[in-house]
Parts: sequence; structure tokens; C-alpha cells
Amino acid sequence: MERWSSPDSNPELESFREQWKAEVRAKVPAASGPSSSSQKPPPQQQKQKQHASSSRPAHSTIEHPRKPPPPPSKVTAIQEEADDDDDDVTEPEAFQEPVPQAVAPLSTLDQGEESGSIVAGKGKGKEPVTALEHYERAVEREVAGNLGDSLELYRKAFRMDDRVDQLYRMKHFPRPPPKPAQATSPPAVPTTAATKPEQPQSMKELIASFPHMAIEPAQPEIKGMPEPPCPIASLPDEILVHILRDVALLDVGDFVRLAQVCKRLAYLVATEDQIWRRVCLGPEWGFGGMHYHWQRGITWEPLSTEDLVREAAEKAKAEAEAQGEAAAEDDIDNSTPLVLTLEERAQQHAKQSDANTMIFFHSLYGSSWQRMFRLRPRIRFNGCYICTVNYIRAGQAAANQLTWGSPVHIVTYYRYLRFFRDGTAISLLTTTEPADVVHHLTREAVALHAGGAAPHLPGIVMQSALKGRWRLETVGDNAGATVSEAEGNVVVETEGVSKYVYRLSLALRYNRLTDDWAEFVMRDNKPFIFSRVRGYGVMGE
Repeated sequence: MERWSSPDSNPELESFREQWKAEVRAKVPAASGPSSSSQKPPPQQQKQKQHASSSRPAHSTIEHPRKPPPPPSKVTAIQEEADDDDDDVTEPEAFQEPVPQAVAPLSTLDQGEESGSIVAGKGKGKEPVTALEHYERAVEREVAGNLGDSLELYRKAFRMDDRVDQLYRMKHFPRPPPKPAQATSPPAVPTTAATKPEQPQSMKELIASFPHMAIEPAQPEIKGMPEPPCPIASLPDEILVHILRDVALLDVGDFVRLAQVCKRLAYLVATEDQIWRRVCLGPEWGFGGMHYHWQRGITWEPLSTEDLVREAAEKAKAEAEAQGEAAAEDDIDNSTPLVLTLEERAQQHAKQSDANTMIFFHSLYGSSWQRMFRLRPRIRFNGCYICTVNYIRAGQAAANQLTWGSPVHIVTYYRYLRFFRDGTAISLLTTTEPADVVHHLTREAVALHAGGAAPHLPGIVMQSALKGRWRLETVGDNAGATVSEAEGNVVVETEGVSKYVYRLSLALRYNRLTDDWAEFVMRDNKPFIFSRVRGYGVMGE
């Protein structure tokens, strides 16, 4: 076993120490910057130093002069400022694809949709430290609907700094700098017809000035070089319109965003009525895919013969009442209505839908297909409708504590509605946040978790989902209503307890579901807001 030796019995070690101290004393006065403290001795001395430190006893200590640490560099400060700026970026509210469970959990609603965008990773691991960070996190929570968390964060922020709201306003809503005062003001000139400033053009006038514009190619990256090729600029209008129509059928949003490319495409997007006509009448995005009669049963089964007979009887009774015939109810019930097959029924409903569309096109929307697509109520399938409800419930103070007031509980829950093209729907009432629900709001998840099956999967929240069906109301449902009020409501029927059926009548206004009305009226009603979910695909299948 190797035996430790004292420092006095090793002359080589003592000579190395003295030599090293002398070198350090000689270098200290010559150091002029922070970089001098980071100089290293030669490799040979490093080896001797390591050998000396390993051979000295554990109780012996050596003191040598050290320089103070250098001041923080500007690079670190800039990086911290950049990190703070990154936290201020707000994402659109649109739900992205879910992050794999092995990589990272799904983000919460306050971390950003665009809705759309609710994505993972925004400030998830960074906890707020300063009062301003607490206030910013509280604002995000309040926007997401989590009033309980936002209230707690507001309290922490104001405890740390009672002026934190002013700091937040100065950071996110700064005032514009004041204009410099002019030394001498010019003499006032009377306003005449010749000196009157020109009024800006309206949108219609601006678009009307674009018909002769051409698609200009991009500028060369290097000045003096030839312009890059632009094949689309040489296409005739017939082929260009055909391409734009195909883009509109794939995604209407992408078709509209083409107006930002150049003036020529902006003119075609705004004025090419045949494209908007195809979009309105087609089943992809327009009213050809809307259902004004039941297409499925409540539990998604095909319609039975009894359903068709009942529908035909109700239709005959409504027509008789509309025509003012004095027929008794017994006569209507005993009469045999004309029952159509499913194929004949679908053809008849398609003809009625096209006829109503043309009537509304001329009477309500000024013979503009674009205006009709924007303003006529319709259902969207590439996302889901979310209703965030908050209410306050009174609590009870602890018996062994003295408090001035009684505590309150802020309860937050969500209602989800997703519509499918075949006339079926899914309804869900839960306290789980949208980021953990929307990706599982599918028919497959409803079948998988029926009865609480597969509780280990993240989609177990769908065990409380209800199957249902939907349809839009027609003129026959609103007897005596005007043409503008004939449409605009969607009826949803879902499964209920025992033999009951839940029926919701919702008002559609500019693609927004509002005013939940039912026989059992809820006290806390909020509108359903549509949020696009990219995981559902472009067509929402």
C-alpha cells in the first residue's frame, strides 16, 4: 500500500510550488482584461500540478491569489432579452397535430391555437419569476378560460409589484413617441375644391382597377441578372381560372389567400363568380353538403322505415297547415302518406336544397355567390365547436380558522360539438382542456372507450361522449318567418338518460353557434366558438 508523505519531506514538490507561485505573481500585474484570468499553464506544468495534487495529504490546503470573476458578457444579456421576447409571441388558435407521448405531453390551451394555434412547448418548462412574468401568464390563463389559475397568478403578481399592470401595458401596448413640435407653423390655406385632399379608394374601386394587371415575375436576386422564369405569368385566363377553381375545392382558405400574391390574382379571386358558384353549390365546402333533414339515427344507425313514415306524416301535416286546409288531426293521422325510398328521398331533398339556394341567392344576397358563401349560415367540418363556461360557487370556511369572508370556487368546464358530413355528431361535456380533447374527438375513440374501456389510453375522456345527429332548419320548421329568418338554426339530438333524448336548438350566425336553448335551460350559457383542428384534415373526414 502506498504511504502518504508530508509536504516537508518532498523537496521536488516544494520547489514546484515556489516556482508556480513566482509565475503567478509575475502574471497578475500584467493582466489587463477578463481574458487573462482564463490563461492556462503549459501542458508539462499541468501534468506536474495534477501529480502534486494527487500526492498531497487530505488535510493539507494551499492558498494562492485569485482574480475576481469577470463581469457578465453582453452576449448573455442579449440572449436573455431574446428569450423574453420569444415568450411574448402569441400563436393563432388552431390545433396542431398531437405531440407523441414519449416525446412530450400535449400542451395546454394557454400555451397557444387559430384559433389557430395550440401547440406544445411554449413556456411549458419555464416558471414565472418576476411580477411581469406572473401577470403575463395570468393573462394567458384568462384567455384560455382558466379563471381560477389566472386569479391566483394575478394575486402573486400584485403582491410582488403593485404597478405590474402598468408595466404590462407599457411593454405590450407602448404609447407612440410624441411628434416633435414645429418651430413655425405654416400659414393656414383655405380649403377649396382644388386643394381638397383625395379620398382613398374603396375596396370595390381598388379591385376594379386591377383587370389589366399582369402577373409579374419575381425580381432577380442579383441586380443585373435575368429575371427567374415565371410559367404562371404566361398562362391564359381560362387555364388560370381552372387552376384557381381546383385550389378552391381543396381549401377555400388557400384560395382566398392567393389574393395576397399579386394584383392579378386578387382581381380573379374577388371577381371570378363561377369559382364562387362552384364552391357554394358543391358538397366540399358549400351548401350541397348541408343537411336539412335527418340522415341518420341518434346512435348513428341508418334510418328505418318507421322514421321515413313518421317524416312523411309530419311533412304532410305541415303542408296542410301551411295551405290552411281545415282537416282534422284524425284525418291526417289516418291518411297514408307517400313514403319514399332512401334514394328517392335523397334526390328530392337535393332538388329542394338547390331551389332554396337559388331563391336566397337572388333575394337575400344580391346575386353574389361570394357574399352568399360568407353570410349564409353553414356548418364547418374541419374542426370542432367549443363552449367555455365559467361560474362561481360559494365555498365554506374551515371551522378552526378565523376569516373575514367566505371562500369562492371558480369552476370551468367545456362543451364540445363536432359535426360530420354524413349527418352524425359527437357531444361531450367535460372539465378537460381542449388541447387534451380535440385530437380524440373522433368516432373511433367513441367506439374504443365506450363503457370506460381502455382507461390507460389518453383518449379515455371520450367515455363520456354522446352520439348524436344534426340537421339545419328549413322554411317548414319556421312557419310564418320571413325569408331572412327561415334559416339559421341547427338542431342537434343526442343520447340521453334512459329513454330520454337531449335536443339542442342552436342559432347559427356568421359561422358561429350561439344561444344554447333546450327544455332544461342551463343557467350559465356561453356561445360555441369554432376552432380548426389540423389533425382532422382539410376536408374534416
